Amino acid sequence: MAKNIQRISLKERLIDATRTFASFSLIWLWLMFVFSIAELSINAFTNNLPSGFLILMLWSGYLDLLFWLKWVLIIYIIYVPIFLLSPKLAKVTFKVLMIMFFVIQILLINYFNAALVMLGADLFGYSIEDIKQTVGSSGGLNLISVITFLVLISIVVVSSHFFTKKFRPGFYIALGLPLISLLFMSFSGFKAANKINLDSEYANNLVTNKSDHFYSSAYSYYNPVVFETDIYADNYLGDFFNNFSEGIVFNFIDEENYPFLHDEVTTDVLTPFFTPQETPPNVVIILVEGLGRAFTNDGAYLGNFTPFLSELTEDSMYWKNFLSQGGRTFTVLPSILGSLPFAENGFLSMGNKMPEQLSLLNILKSNGYNTSFYYGGDAKFDNMAMYLNNNNIDELRDEKTFPQGYKKLPINNGFSWGYNDKELFRYFLNSRDENAEKPQLSLLLTVTTHSPFLINETEKYNKLFEQRMDVLKFNNEEKNNHRNYKDQYQSILYADDALKNFFAEYKKRADYKNTIFLITGDHRIPEIPMINKIDRYHVPLIVYSPLLKRTAEISSISTHNNIAPSILSYLKTNHKIQMPKYTSWVGQGLDTTRGFQNVHFVPLMQTKTDLKDFVMGEFHLNGTDLYKLNSDMGEELSDDLNQKNKLIGTFEKFKMKNSEIVLGKKMIPDSIYSKYSNK
Repeated sequence: MAKNIQRISLKERLIDATRTFASFSLIWLWLMFVFSIAELSINAFTNNLPSGFLILMLWSGYLDLLFWLKWVLIIYIIYVPIFLLSPKLAKVTFKVLMIMFFVIQILLINYFNAALVMLGADLFGYSIEDIKQTVGSSGGLNLISVITFLVLISIVVVSSHFFTKKFRPGFYIALGLPLISLLFMSFSGFKAANKINLDSEYANNLVTNKSDHFYSSAYSYYNPVVFETDIYADNYLGDFFNNFSEGIVFNFIDEENYPFLHDEVTTDVLTPFFTPQETPPNVVIILVEGLGRAFTNDGAYLGNFTPFLSELTEDSMYWKNFLSQGGRTFTVLPSILGSLPFAENGFLSMGNKMPEQLSLLNILKSNGYNTSFYYGGDAKFDNMAMYLNNNNIDELRDEKTFPQGYKKLPINNGFSWGYNDKELFRYFLNSRDENAEKPQLSLLLTVTTHSPFLINETEKYNKLFEQRMDVLKFNNEEKNNHRNYKDQYQSILYADDALKNFFAEYKKRADYKNTIFLITGDHRIPEIPMINKIDRYHVPLIVYSPLLKRTAEISSISTHNNIAPSILSYLKTNHKIQMPKYTSWVGQGLDTTRGFQNVHFVPLMQTKTDLKDFVMGEFHLNGTDLYKLNSDMGEELSDDLNQKNKLIGTFEKFKMKNSEIVLGKKMIPDSIYSKYSNK
């Protein structure tokens, strides 16, 4: 009799556990719907919606449901044993975890609303100091955000406490929830069920459950997927042929010890465009923070907000389909100066473990150049200073070296990124000897066009912003949409104006006539909505010089990784600089073909933990999705399985070699490094 009573008691407790779990889980789902509606409403107010509210709400609710289905069974399996031990403990635990979940959800929603990119495992790729600097720049909490936070959390607390007492589904309905979750997880296509392809990347990201993205990204970071296939191993580094373009071949010397070491075979494509002088030219590389093609020069789909650069482009070599190597600044120095791989979290994140490597800095210094780097912020950010010093830079000038009399960007929340672009350029011109005996390699990195996009002359550039929209003949709807991002556009106009002043002053210098200028973006500003996956990397490259004898608008694809090999090849042809026989460039030289084509293989790293983009030929692989590019760098989903397998195979071979650098393999032999490092 006692055993029978015990069985009945256990059965009743299981039923009670299942019903209370169903109550909690359905409230959880309902609250996710509420939060999604709140997110859409907030974005409608701050950023404008990319599509109709109802369509976005339906997609958002659908993706919330899929996220919920992935977790119901797992949480049920954990909840029931705790309930059997202590019903009160199970209920309190669920309530606490639900509140914690939505606190994190609010933070993730707030991050997306400010940055227009979703936060993922990239959080784990930054040091505490870097995070403090980035968070400090974004501004503090305002009254509206605090009230919104309190209201949403109050809804969660009230719902979890009161509604679960009032709402208790029947046993069979309750039991159906984990069973439906089991069926969903057993469905072979469940991972594809959350694939969305709305009109823009902004729309796709907006409707995505931010917690789902964050936790999935974190899981993938700590449990990376390794493709077993090696059937396309011979395609590594672009050794491929198709009907679109002919790939580039590298002859590797000793892959066992030096994964990237190969014959230096870069073709000099720049000489036909220049009239060289007897003296080696100065090279000035200007890296404009956030300078994306989306709003730069003619044909920009958001409108041309860089009138000076457009004028300069007419007298320049201009690559309109150029790509940065990363979605953040951490890739720009190692890519442009050293054509380097990414390692685990970006080459710079290796810190003291960075392997010895060649770069524009040490090679040109060994050939008699003076090298310098100018930055309006703190060069310790992202380990930039460490990388530059490892490459024996002669002069490293950042915010700590600016003398009195220079003005910083406005302070926000007690923080400023540093000195504005106009002051950076003024400092550069005032501190460089125009009659220097040595040729100069100078690198400048700006900060004005960075979140929070505060400038020193707001009223002036707000007027210019409004005038520019009139020049571009925007209608009222287009104007109102752009006004949602007026701080960003004002900072772009400011940066363009700073460049205009810089060149006007530089033309007065004695060394102007023998200087080659390169201007590009480190990545595209993500805080203005993006249209597709490649948009984050799409930047211009402008090569301007009084030495140019002809100009060109170039539609072929090249990247940051292709800059250093081409500069060195040009200097070797015309000024007999000494170059090693073997190099470890990941990329080869620039492609100057005017028509649209791609002869490069292009690995791209969006964040410090997100190496999932790869471009080869006219195709772009993003995770497991394949896109086909067109001549305007638009892209559409492709179901070409053959091309997808080729890109996956080639990309995996790159990642294997990249991981060998993380494990301690060298980039170049000691003999080459010692010859060109001045050590």
